Amino acid sequence: MALLGRNFSAAVRRTLGRAGLVASLVLAATASAQANTLVRVSTTFGDFTLELFDDVAPITVRNFLNYVERGAYNGTYFHRLEAGFVLQGGGYRLIPYEGPLQVPADPPIVNEYREPNVRGTVAMAKLGGDPNSATSEWFVNLADNSANLNTQNNGGFTVFGRVLGDGMNVMDAIGGLPVFALGNVQSQIPLHSTESSDELTVNNFVTMNAEVVQRYSAALAVFESQTGLLMASVDGGATLGAYSVNLSLQPQLPGTVFRLNADSLVRLAIRPIGMATYADNKLRIPTLEVNENGNVRVLRNVVLGLTDASQWLFSLESYEP
Repeated sequence: MALLGRNFSAAVRRTLGRAGLVASLVLAATASAQANTLVRVSTTFGDFTLELFDDVAPITVRNFLNYVERGAYNGTYFHRLEAGFVLQGGGYRLIPYEGPLQVPADPPIVNEYREPNVRGTVAMAKLGGDPNSATSEWFVNLADNSANLNTQNNGGFTVFGRVLGDGMNVMDAIGGLPVFALGNVQSQIPLHSTESSDELTVNNFVTMNAEVVQRYSAALAVFESQTGLLMASVDGGATLGAYSVNLSLQPQLPGTVFRLNADSLVRLAIRPIGMATYADNKLRIPTLEVNENGNVRVLRNVVLGLTDASQWLFSLESYEP
């Protein structure tokens, strides 16, 4: 077992080093997406990846990334759904026993409208009548809204990215949920597994986290050498439930050790086939993509054991190349 751990550790460190890996799999979308920043968003109904339009809307992209990079969107929820129109988030985080709290906002940014608000694009929300008022809130266009959103609010709504691959399937799943009112401010919140707003709990909200990634991937479990992030969907059984999580590699510790990032947990309403499992203090990942600069190989039956519960540290125990 120790030898196997050292072999895996060496493989990861080679991935992190200059030599890199020989590509065994390259997605067709990678070449076009690599030119722009990518952000993977994990939600209650699955993951999707955003390609940001770095050159088209540089101020808006930098503003969005400021929130992503400091974890401001982790634990937030989609607070506005207009079916067949838009799905909006980035504004609020639900704190148990306290209620919804606003995401601390940076100063508003200048409007940079250039691209049309067609289906699958992502744009910034603004205050009515003020074109330069965007802060943290953003929305996905669920339909072609170019006829009105390209001109509304004194210059149109700034599109700064798009949903890649089959990510709109996730958006459509959320877009089909019923909406409920939480006071006067949030009157169109999409909720799941409830019949009445009187039954509302934190588990009914559609929550998310967001991380910058280096490569587009729809895989359920991915490790990226550049970011040191291991992202996975994990089934903890009937007692714990299913979650989307990410773990950070801890290169300062001996062996191959990851720390689970507590603010990355998103409770899943779905259990996709092939997801990882957690039981008996073991995280078992049936298939893990290892990505280094767009070059990818697949490891199978990766097992991480919980070695320090107080710090949520997991150490590699075994894997199959």
